[in-house]
Order: sequence, then C-alpha cells, then structure tokens
Amino acid sequence: MKHFDQQQLAAMENRERVKFINSLSGFKSANLIGTSNRRNDDNLAIISSVVHLGANPPLIGFIMRPHSVDRHTLENIEETGVYTINHVHRGIVKQAHQTSARYDRDQSEFAETGLTPARYDGFHAPYVEESRLSMGVKLVEVASITHNGTEFVIGEIQWVRTDEKAIHDDGFIDIEALETVAVSGLDRYHSTQSLCRLSYAKPDKPVAELDLNGDSHDQNDD
Repeated sequence: MKHFDQQQLAAMENRERVKFINSLSGFKSANLIGTSNRRNDDNLAIISSVVHLGANPPLIGFIMRPHSVDRHTLENIEETGVYTINHVHRGIVKQAHQTSARYDRDQSEFAETGLTPARYDGFHAPYVEESRLSMGVKLVEVASITHNGTEFVIGEIQWVRTDEKAIHDDGFIDIEALETVAVSGLDRYHSTQSLCRLSYAKPDKPVAELDLNGDSHDQNDD
C-alpha cells in the first residue's frame, strides 16, 4: 500500500490532484439538475454530490463549486426557488456527461444534448423526460462553506416521478431496476449489482438478510 501525506498531495500537478482527490469519496450518485430562469431559459447540469438530509420533511442537498465563473444552475435556483433532480441511467450517460461543458447562458443543455425538458403540474423547473426517476425540489437555503468557497444547496422535495414497478411494498425504490448509474472521480460511470438488503441493526441481534419487500429471511427475527 502506498501512503500520501499532505505535502505529497500538495505537490501533485493540479489536474492529477483534482482527479485523485475526487476519486477518494468512492462511488457517487449521478444526477442532472434541471432549472429555468424567469424568462423560461432552461438549463441542465450534471452533479455528483446529491445527498439525503432527512425524510420528514423530505430534504435533499448538493454542492455547487465556487462562483469564480458563471453558475447558471445556482443563479436560476436562487431566482426562481425551484429545481429538479433527475437520476442518470445507462441509456443517457453520454448526454448527461456532455452537460458539464461550459455552454453560454443562451444555450440550453437540453437542446445541445438531445434530452427532453418536461414540466409537471405547472412546476416552473423542467425535469428530464428520459430520466426514470425525477423529483421537483423547492429551495430551502443555500449555505456557504467559507473554507473553499463552495455552496451547499438544501431543498425540500415537492414531488417524485418514477416507474411504479420499481417501488417495493415497504416503500424502498429499486434504483438498480431503473438502471441508475454511479460515478467515480470526475468521468467514470458504473452500473451496479446488488449484494443484499439487511435488517435494521440492533445491539443484541445480528443483522438478517431481507427479501425484495423488506421481509427478513430469518424466521426467528421479530
């Protein structure tokens, strides 16, 4: 095993260091953030930092990089207060990745990549019609992380659109059945293979494997 200390990390060439550090967090979610400004100019951007923050209320967050250049996604969210989060599946990986290109403000990433903007029930921000799991989100707050100039965008989920067949009896969504992909580093995409579902961990009982509906395979489990 090779060890890297802080001095070695700092001595790396910039692009090498960026790719190295971005790989350390492991597999991340691949999502497209759909926004629109008040003039209805649509924007789409791939994000790999979406995280669950709470179920009641249903909160979700993601990181925006420093505002050293135009950040159309964040600007649109702050202007309208809404956005969508759309899972990337293996059929749209290249189109999703292409949205990371630095298009001008008057260029829609939807049009440039061939993805389709759609609206749900008058919600201002567009979702990706080709995505198999989309959600509409209302902005709660933007928290500045002063140490590196990034912004943590926190929102409350307003609606969810997905294939009903992927929802198990206990509410679990089988995102693998939707062919949702993961990303590592900045540019490597992965399909997944489920290992197992495990029961809620308790100090006095070993975990048991669950079936698709969340029921334990252990007959002695209560």
